[in-house]
Amino acid sequence: MSNKKSRTGAVRKKGLGKAVGSGGQGRQALEGRGPTPRAEDREYHAAYKAKKSRERYEAAKLRHAGGAGRGPERGRGGAKKDESELVTGRNAVLEALRTRIPATALYIAARIEMDDRTREILRLATNRNVPVLEVMRPEMDRMTERDTVHQGVVLKVPPMEYAHPLEMLDEIIGRDEVPLIVALDGVTDPRNLGAIIRSTAAFGGQGVVVPQRRSAGLNSAAWKTSAGAAARIPVAMASNLTQTLKEFKKQGVFVLGLDGGGDVSLPGLELADRPLVLVIGSEGKGLSRLVTEHCDAVVSIPISSATESLNAGIAASVALYEVAKLRAE
Repeated sequence: MSNKKSRTGAVRKKGLGKAVGSGGQGRQALEGRGPTPRAEDREYHAAYKAKKSRERYEAAKLRHAGGAGRGPERGRGGAKKDESELVTGRNAVLEALRTRIPATALYIAARIEMDDRTREILRLATNRNVPVLEVMRPEMDRMTERDTVHQGVVLKVPPMEYAHPLEMLDEIIGRDEVPLIVALDGVTDPRNLGAIIRSTAAFGGQGVVVPQRRSAGLNSAAWKTSAGAAARIPVAMASNLTQTLKEFKKQGVFVLGLDGGGDVSLPGLELADRPLVLVIGSEGKGLSRLVTEHCDAVVSIPISSATESLNAGIAASVALYEVAKLRAE
């Protein structure tokens, strides 16, 4: 039995009425699969991973440039990063609820010993429809920072919204009060920030200013140390502390730096009754050079020669007490 070729080149089998051809398959194979994708477009290639890394870096830069108005950050796998803060301790949580700080959840340790503060915390949270969740103490320990004493009570609050320094000053003046504001220059320990907020509230101050960079922020440790005062005293963030101090001075506010080497002694401070901004430097380095240049006076606290320096929080407390005492005379 023989096969014959037709004019088209297809093989015609004997006994069949049609030629059996390739159906165009050979021509399609010769056409190929199109241009080869670039290396950075192939998910398995190192160039693709490098491109994605660059994109994440650029996105992070844009978020930081946007400041407080940036959108929600995302963690690995695109999951939304939780930026909430945790207020810990019965006094801090109770004060936050009393002042109606926004809260998203209240965590209570299982088998907690009830006292008057705990009962009021539960009552306030229930009245405000804040979800109350009972958790075991080991889980609560994991939720909070290692050195945090939560006392079996943790309140979850949205990220802190800082005030604008000049708007804060306008509100103080609008209430016909003599401004007494504390500004931090290089104070990076949140516990010092919390202590300064607490002292500011105790001695009649109306606000605290922190710089955007190289400074402690109002996190759970600061909330805890402030013992609830952070719910009553506004904290403003300055994108540039030196520029903010210059703007304060234009509004008639005297800028006093607090430093061990100051040329003005704190006791009997003549400027105590004026509108004031007390600038507290870091415990190690003190005031920065630029901030010092914009101070109307640099004030020192007389201490024993056996003591090298005071903690930033303690120094702020002493200075605020002296100003409050002189204003009351």
